[in-house]
Amino acid sequence: MSTDARRASEWTIHGERVIDDTRRAVLGIADVELPDGVRFEQYVLRVPPAAMVVVLDDADRVLMMWRHRFVIDRWVWELPGGYLDPDEDPATCAAREVEEETGWRPRTMEPILGFQPMVGTIDQQNIVFLSRGADSTGAAPDSNETERLGWIPLAEVEQRIHAGEIVGAGSVAGLLAVLLAKATGRI
Repeated sequence: MSTDARRASEWTIHGERVIDDTRRAVLGIADVELPDGVRFEQYVLRVPPAAMVVVLDDADRVLMMWRHRFVIDRWVWELPGGYLDPDEDPATCAAREVEEETGWRPRTMEPILGFQPMVGTIDQQNIVFLSRGADSTGAAPDSNETERLGWIPLAEVEQRIHAGEIVGAGSVAGLLAVLLAKATGRI
């Protein structure tokens, strides 16, 4: 079988047109055809990669930001992180974002997880790092990013996810990855 052969369940892309191209996202509409011949248009959002960090201190607490997200009109806890600049190393971006947003400098950077948050519509690579410890720089948290910081006990994370206090894909996935690593003895 040729490597160019299509699989029976693979969708055919007939083209994609850009609707809006901004600094942080490209919105397009793809002309797609299902294997059974049904053809339709599908929105596609392409966003730069993002990196975030689970900063875990010696008391097994996670550095998180309490912030308002206008799109869902809710206050939530989130991990620090943000978009990579063009050609920026993900670990460098992640460490920079922690320091800029929280005023804490991560001591270590270990990749723990990579994922795509919504593969049916959005293309955005997310990379989550684990930092064991951080040092205060003395700088105040960025008021554009967070109302306050909290060191959330890792033992409370699952309950806070279930309570809807932690809802962002990056935060949920990163925290669950750390909980799994801890439960299996990898950290």
